[in-house]
Amino acid sequence: MHRVTFIPGDGIGPEVAWAARRCLEATGVAFAWDERMAGEAAIKQFGTPLPEATLQSVRENRIAIKGPITTPIGTGFRSVNVALRKQLNLYACVRPCRSYAGVKSPFQRVDLIIVRENTEDLYAGIEFAAGEERTKQLIGQLTDWSKQPIAPDAAISIKPISASASERIIRYAFEYALSHGRKKVTAIHKANIMKFTDGLFMETARRIAKEYEGRLIGEDRLVDATCMQLVLKPQDFDVLVLPNLYGDILSDLCAGLIGGLGVAPGANIGDGVAVFEAVHGSAPKYAGLNKVNPVAMILSGVMLLHHVGESEAAKRLDAAVAAVLKEGASVTYDLKPERNDPTAVGTKEMADAIIAKMKTVKVGV
Repeated sequence: MHRVTFIPGDGIGPEVAWAARRCLEATGVAFAWDERMAGEAAIKQFGTPLPEATLQSVRENRIAIKGPITTPIGTGFRSVNVALRKQLNLYACVRPCRSYAGVKSPFQRVDLIIVRENTEDLYAGIEFAAGEERTKQLIGQLTDWSKQPIAPDAAISIKPISASASERIIRYAFEYALSHGRKKVTAIHKANIMKFTDGLFMETARRIAKEYEGRLIGEDRLVDATCMQLVLKPQDFDVLVLPNLYGDILSDLCAGLIGGLGVAPGANIGDGVAVFEAVHGSAPKYAGLNKVNPVAMILSGVMLLHHVGESEAAKRLDAAVAAVLKEGASVTYDLKPERNDPTAVGTKEMADAIIAKMKTVKVGV
């Protein structure tokens, strides 16, 4: 029995989260669900989009699956998702990008993993607004220290990259590659320009790569060149490890290589705690329409199954998703060749098709 915190989210969150939950239950694996609130729905009851009871549930259960969440305006939260990651120290964001037959995409043989550092870089949110007195003082101090001109009306954002966080995420990527049968880890940076921050990330990656020689290929590449290479030859990549900002951008780019965010699962992982969620957002305008694609959320459930050691069930669910996508009959409108195809099914019906397929699908050893 696996005790799992279940956070439906808001917008389309509850629809795709329940689709994933039903598919997880249909594998035959035993779950004890601890349902908790977050997002707009939580404000009415708790006065905050991220209640302490929700955080405590995840801390105790160590595993959660979460639907998309809308960050409400005027709450003091830059992002509920970012706050959740910070509160639980979920330092590794893992986003697989894999081609599925039947999904319209530029490529058909993509199979790579984005490992993104979650806690620092420009996403640490250390910013100073243009025109404020403290910003003017900071500009004066930075100009004096760096001898570089900064416009007096500039806003300033601070980019911390630490040796400890870099080592933690890079070592995680190498260990992930080993445990998942991968062959290569590529560290992404812009160290030719940002010699101290990205330079530290690059140097750490090169040092750690030496420890894995003979077991894994370790390399590093510039982020701009990598973007070009990804859209030319994505098959050249395997596991990519990146600082926070680059990881966010490139994970969306890689999702585009496989057909979009609708088939892009994700997980945020810390020491002994993991939260599984789709990469896409909450799309409030589609809420309650039984229209949206649940695949990304269901594949996040596949990741959860692997994480808790239920690999056979994970493979069956993944194979069922792949079979339904390949057949193309019981899929939502966005997965049809034409988006106005009247044979498109709803969120619930696609989950039904995947559940039914699990009874007949065969999984290789």
